[in-house]
Amino acid sequence: MLKEKEAVIRKFMFVVDLSVVGVAYLAAFLMRTIISDNAMTLRSHIIFLVLAAPLWGLTLYANGMFLSMRTRSYLEIVWAILRSAALTFLAFGTIIFLFRLGAISRLFYILFAGLSFVFILIEKTILFMGAHYVHRQSLNTRRMLIVGTGPRAIEFIHRVDRHPEWGFELLGAIDDEPSRGIHHVDRLKVVGTLEDMPRIFHEEAVDEVVFVVPRSRLSALLEAIEDCETEGIVVTIAVDLFDMRLAKASVTDLEGLPLLHFKTTHAKEWQLFLKRIFDFTLSTLGIVIFSPLLLIVAILIKATSRGPVFYRQSRLGYHGRRFTLYKFRTMRKGAHDVLSIVGDLNDMTTPEFRLKKTQWITPVGRFLRKSSIDEFPQLFNVFVGHMSFVGPRPTVPEEVDKYKTWQRRRFSMKPGITCLWQVKGRNKLNFEEWMKLDLDYLDHWSLRQDFVILLKTIPVVLFGIGAY
Repeated sequence: MLKEKEAVIRKFMFVVDLSVVGVAYLAAFLMRTIISDNAMTLRSHIIFLVLAAPLWGLTLYANGMFLSMRTRSYLEIVWAILRSAALTFLAFGTIIFLFRLGAISRLFYILFAGLSFVFILIEKTILFMGAHYVHRQSLNTRRMLIVGTGPRAIEFIHRVDRHPEWGFELLGAIDDEPSRGIHHVDRLKVVGTLEDMPRIFHEEAVDEVVFVVPRSRLSALLEAIEDCETEGIVVTIAVDLFDMRLAKASVTDLEGLPLLHFKTTHAKEWQLFLKRIFDFTLSTLGIVIFSPLLLIVAILIKATSRGPVFYRQSRLGYHGRRFTLYKFRTMRKGAHDVLSIVGDLNDMTTPEFRLKKTQWITPVGRFLRKSSIDEFPQLFNVFVGHMSFVGPRPTVPEEVDKYKTWQRRRFSMKPGITCLWQVKGRNKLNFEEWMKLDLDYLDHWSLRQDFVILLKTIPVVLFGIGAY
């Protein structure tokens, strides 16, 4: 019943959103007519409506805007609309560019983009405020029983009390271990035991039962859950069953099988998709633009020292996947066999190791390393998806064998050409500091942070900071 209700609401919201976009189209047409002297018919730019309306619907759906607003904050709503607007008009602009839709008026495009965003925001604001007003007035409330008497149950009660706009009415608590003789859970009275639940269902209107119990008690709740199922009562089980310090929990579904999912990185799939689109686009442009430079460097390397043009090395990437990393060769033949022998990973950041390393660098290689041009072939690694522009630097398997356990978490994100290590000292940092920067990057990852790191990388490369 609830799924059917949610499906109806989603369809209704989709129709409302399309109607709002249609109103924005008409408003943009009227404003374009008033501002510009150029004649324009309502149908001449109909492609705006044909393309943008479904794009708006898809991006709003992807950002969860067709789900219930009951437990969401207004800032979450605004941020979701901003993301949807950016995705919609990025996709729309790409379509215009690829299909050369030159007849489309720039003024109309700007007006339509701005007005559709504003109108969608107004629509969602009205719905959000209206729904929360209804809930605060104790209308359309959701009546709940809480099963559990421990700290997690108390925390659940406190969260509900802090948010009356959610519209949750807590009827009482169920003691899952009556032998302890508990009569109150925070402000809630204990109204019975697990065996009393069918009786309570018959005496009270109960919409939902929330089980907030320790994981050791879950096996004892099967009969109570079956009672809820028999009565048609919605069952919710709190998923914070494990005290994870870093991983965030989420619930997924595999053909009807509910799965509790823990991830130490909080990147959402749509963010990773955008990151990959950016990597693919920028690497393609980079390969095309720098191809003459790559050819010149290849000729210089071949003409000034013996050996191959490219240095190929096995590296470990996302979750330990092996791939071949490409760089321009900057050292004489045999350097890897000598320099790869280190007893401690911190030895690689000592002045002695750097001096030893520089003795193997060729004259052309010294310039390539100082200017970071030796890294340019990694554009091909980014292009095929082994790497990203921003991410923890990929490491060789021999070094990873010496990692401490906590340092292996850096593999939970695709490796990159540049990272925090690159912009905060590079080879001046010791290995422990390098690892901590990588984990700090993972814990605070965002598309904005990637953009900032890319910008900070530019002066590092131009002035050869930390390179040798």
